[in-house]
Amino acid sequence: MKNFEFENPIDIAWCPGCGNFSIREILISALQELELDPTKVVFSSGIGQAAKMPQYINVNYFNGLHGRGIPVAVSIKAVNPELTVIAEGGDGDMYGEGGNHFIHNVRRNPDITHIVHNNMVYGLTKGQASPTSRKDFVTPIQINGVVNEPFNPLAVALILGATFVARSFSDEKDLTKELIKQAILHKGYSLVDIFHPCVSFNKINTFAWYKKNTYTLDESYDSSNLQNAMEKAMDTEKFALGILYKGKEKPAFHENQAAYKKEKTPMVDRVRALEKVNRLME
Repeated sequence: MKNFEFENPIDIAWCPGCGNFSIREILISALQELELDPTKVVFSSGIGQAAKMPQYINVNYFNGLHGRGIPVAVSIKAVNPELTVIAEGGDGDMYGEGGNHFIHNVRRNPDITHIVHNNMVYGLTKGQASPTSRKDFVTPIQINGVVNEPFNPLAVALILGATFVARSFSDEKDLTKELIKQAILHKGYSLVDIFHPCVSFNKINTFAWYKKNTYTLDESYDSSNLQNAMEKAMDTEKFALGILYKGKEKPAFHENQAAYKKEKTPMVDRVRALEKVNRLME
């Protein structure tokens, strides 16, 4: 089995009790059970506590600007489609700063897995409201409580044509692992939104709150029905966990580009005519 853990102990800069620890454990198990080669796995992330994840797993990674995890992931996959590419970050990083990238790359359907740690607060930058914070949530910035409606990432992904949309909770380890594995195996854009507690800055949406306000979809649920998925996504009183929607796979972003329609060789393996590039630059 491939080892996604480091040989020597590493210092992980998350608060004790943070849900990110569980997600890291789950993610490593999922990658190992899929028997992926760590040298062929690439993570891309932006800024935030969740965005530190690639630094704590034995894989290739690009850690860049706040909210920019997705475009880098899309580019990596387009250049070398043989890689397993995962974009990972928090709800603020991916739905706030990275919101525009989220929206338009769902439309492009890149063959990447998008994992979002959703704790309904900005954890790294000391507790202001995030896009998914619920109304009336009081923070050091929103002292009278949040007045905006929370962003609904699953509904947005569905209406823009995503063919794999799932949600889990960090305490549901077996479920979360299975969702991540299926998302990685699914061709095209796959969203896995994972609830988890922020023990330092969100005293409302706690571990106990998520346990009380979520439930797992049963085996009778039809995940191929888009209307079913939209109904579950729009229900924000009791959150459904599982695969809300798994639709028919369609051509991925890189397959729709002229460069791949004319030639099947991945761009990373093509011979570069440096003299032509130099003439162009001159």
